[in-house]
Amino acid sequence: MVREFKLPDVGEGVAEGEIVSWLVEEGDTVTEDQAVAEVETDKAIVEVPSPVDGTVREIIPEEGEVVAVGSVIITFDVEGEPVEEGQTEGEARRAAESDAGTAAEADSPGEAEQATTQGDATEETVAEEVSTGEGRVFAAPSARRVARELGVDIAAVDGSGPSGRVTEQDVRRAAESADTEGESGELDVSSPMDGSASTGGPEMTEGPVDSGAPSPGSPAGGAGGSPSPVESADRDRTLAAPATRRVAEEQGVDLNAVPATEQRDGEAFVTSEAVMQYAEAQRQAQQSQAETAAQTPAGERVERVQYKGVRKTIGDAMSRSKYTAPHVTHHDTAVVDALVETRERLKPRADERGIRLTYMPFVMKAVVASLKQHPKLNAELDEEAGEILRKNYYNVGVATATDAGLMVPVVDDVDGKGLLQISSEVNELVQKARDRSISRDELQGSTFSVTNFGAIGGEYATPILNYPEAAILGIGELKQRPVVEDGEVVAKHTLPISLTIDHRIVDGADAAAFANTFIEYVENPELLLLE
Repeated sequence: MVREFKLPDVGEGVAEGEIVSWLVEEGDTVTEDQAVAEVETDKAIVEVPSPVDGTVREIIPEEGEVVAVGSVIITFDVEGEPVEEGQTEGEARRAAESDAGTAAEADSPGEAEQATTQGDATEETVAEEVSTGEGRVFAAPSARRVARELGVDIAAVDGSGPSGRVTEQDVRRAAESADTEGESGELDVSSPMDGSASTGGPEMTEGPVDSGAPSPGSPAGGAGGSPSPVESADRDRTLAAPATRRVAEEQGVDLNAVPATEQRDGEAFVTSEAVMQYAEAQRQAQQSQAETAAQTPAGERVERVQYKGVRKTIGDAMSRSKYTAPHVTHHDTAVVDALVETRERLKPRADERGIRLTYMPFVMKAVVASLKQHPKLNAELDEEAGEILRKNYYNVGVATATDAGLMVPVVDDVDGKGLLQISSEVNELVQKARDRSISRDELQGSTFSVTNFGAIGGEYATPILNYPEAAILGIGELKQRPVVEDGEVVAKHTLPISLTIDHRIVDGADAAAFANTFIEYVENPELLLLE
C-alpha cells in the first residue's frame, strides 16, 4: 500500500515551507516518527517525522524548493502491504502503447503522427501517476524533471541505478531511443516558413559547435565511434522526429540552428541529443558572458541575494507592524549602580548552580512588575472585534540576533518564576534560537517584548513593535557615564531605555508612567523582592 505524506501545518498561519534537507533517500527503510526532512517555516527549522513504518518510495520536491502546506512531499510503501498492484495496470497500459507504436510504424505516416499525438495526451496522466506514487517507480527528482522536459514516460524507463533507480542518464537514453523509433514513422521537416521552428536560438557560423561543450554525436565530447556533424547552423530545412521537435520547443532552440548529425535523403537530420547539447552549449556561452560581465568594476560592487525564508518573514512582520500600528518611542535613562552591585553579589551563587546570571532576568522581572501597575501596555488591539484585549498573564519575548535573522523566544509566566529560573530559560532559548533548534511554540505567545540592542553597543533606538503587542522595551548599553549628583559630575552606571508603544491604544503619558515605574525597579532592585 502506498501512503502519501503531505507537508503538515506546523504552526498557526504557516502557508508554506522550504525543504532545507532530506534526511532519507528513496528506497530507505524508515520507522514511525523517524525524521525524514528538515523544513524551514516562518522563523524555525523543524524536523518532519515519518507517519508510518515503511520504505521511502518517492521524494517529490528537491532541497531548496518552497512547497505549500498540504502538498505531497514524500510517499511510502507501508510494510506488510502489497506494493505491486499499481504496477499491473501501468504495465498493461505501457504494453498497449507499445503495440500501438508498432502498429503505427507499419501503417501510414499520418497514423504514426496520430499515435504520437495520443502519446502526448497521456503524458500528463503518467506524470501524475508517478508523482502520486501509483506504480513502482524509483527516480531521482532530477530524473523526473528531465523526463518532463523530454516528454519521456518515466514509468517505462529501465533504471540502471541502485535497486533499479532511474537516473537522469537513463531518461536521456530513453529519449534518444524514442527518436530512433520515430524514424520509422514520419519525420518532421523544419523550415523558416512553416511556423514550427523556434526563434530562441541565435544564428551560428558554418562549421562544428566550438564552445567547449561536447559536439552532437559525441556524448563525451572527444574521440569515439559517433559520427561528427556534417552540417552546421542556418539551414532552410531540417529532418527531425516529433519527439525531437518537442524537445527543441521546450528548450527554446531553433532546429535549423542545430549542427546536424548526418544527412538523410539529402536533408540534414537532428536528434534530441544534438538539440540538448546545442542548448547546453548556448547556456554555457551565456554563463560565460555573465561571468565576464560580473568581473567588471560595477559587477564587483553588487551582490544579489534572494529575499526569502526567515529574512522575508522578518521583513513581512516588520512591514505589517510599522504600517499598521502608529509607533511612538519614549526615551529615558536609569542610574543602576545598585543593580550592578546586586548582580555581582548574586553571580557566584548562580555560578555554583551552573547558571550564568545576566541583567536580563532583572529587566524582565522589573517589566512584569511595571506591567501589573500599567496594564494598558500588556495588551493588543482586536481590530475586527473593535476591542482592546488586556492580558492578565505575562509572557515576555526576548529579541535575539541569529545568523538567520531576528528571532523572539518567549519565556512564559515570568511573574511566577525566580531570577535563576528565568536566567536558565533565557539562556537555553537564546542558544536554541541561534542553532535553529527552537520550536515554533517557543516563538509564540508573548504579551510584551524586550530587545537588548545594547549588547552590541548603542544607547537609544526606536524598536518596532512585535505586532500585535502594544509595547516593546529597548535596552541600551549598560556602562559608566557622566551623571550630575548634588551639583557634581560623577561616573555612574547608567541604563538607557527606549520604549515603543502602539499609539492607538497607549498614550504618551502611559508610556512615561510605565518608564518611570520600570526605572524605579531597576534603580532599587530590592523592590523586586516585594513582587
